Amino acid sequence: MAKEMKKKIVSVLVDNLPNVMTRVASVLGRRGFNIDTITVSSTGNPDITRITMVFNVEEDVADQIVAQIAKMEVVKSVSVLNREKTLYRELLLVKVNAMPDQRDSIKNIVEVYRGSIINLTTTSLVIEVTGSPEKLDGFMDLMDEFDVVDFCRSGVTAVERNLQTDHGLE
Repeated sequence: MAKEMKKKIVSVLVDNLPNVMTRVASVLGRRGFNIDTITVSSTGNPDITRITMVFNVEEDVADQIVAQIAKMEVVKSVSVLNREKTLYRELLLVKVNAMPDQRDSIKNIVEVYRGSIINLTTTSLVIEVTGSPEKLDGFMDLMDEFDVVDFCRSGVTAVERNLQTDHGLE
């Protein structure tokens, strides 16, 4: 019987040095782990960088990923984030060919998904939507009925909630 695959979000704090992201990705790639998304960002400390990766893996594989990353000398900390205790977002930009008679339909979908039209020409528009990967998947499903020319997704970025002072202002 096949084991269940689940999306796992791994957060890694590393030294802010050249090629660190490449080294982390390379270690995982050599061991056959496929990274679904990867984002890299600065932190409040200029010496530390955050790498957020998403994997679609079995439970025991997530532990192997953490173990492999933790061995690296540039790694300060690594953890699998609990989806219920984590705020995570992704950015989606979508370019759609749309004639004036289609724009109201597209605008209604964009409003439901709390997105924005960030560029408009006589023949196309560019939409920005942020949210969970599942939300963006749902948005893209609705966009299938239109002429999507191009799209780009940023990859997941995440931070753990502060449960003691969380007021649910998502």
